[in-house]
Amino acid sequence: MFTITRIYSDANGESHFEDRTVPLHDKGDIGFLSDAENVKEIIFREVSPSYDYDFHNAPQKQYIILLDGGVEIETSLGEKREFATGEILLVEDTTGKGHKTRNLEKKLRKSIFITL
Repeated sequence: MFTITRIYSDANGESHFEDRTVPLHDKGDIGFLSDAENVKEIIFREVSPSYDYDFHNAPQKQYIILLDGGVEIETSLGEKREFATGEILLVEDTTGKGHKTRNLEKKLRKSIFITL
């Protein structure tokens, strides 16, 4: 089972975290797979070591896969969570007050966006 953290906006525009699990099915020799999900595109990203982005909305509904560095994300209500290399986020707060993002380590950070 995969755990994914969803970031979304409520009816009042406040951003929140929600932990979700993605079930995996035994496919024998090839391992355990989730159900397929349609996606639009994949985007590769690199940000500077000093990356500290004030409140912003996701440009579109997308998964973010952290490849080599962690981030701290803060919701509009002040809740903060840290996410490490290899973690997956589902960012859906395309409206509302948005969220803040900052690098946890002072190094170049790479990630992948998969748009839905």
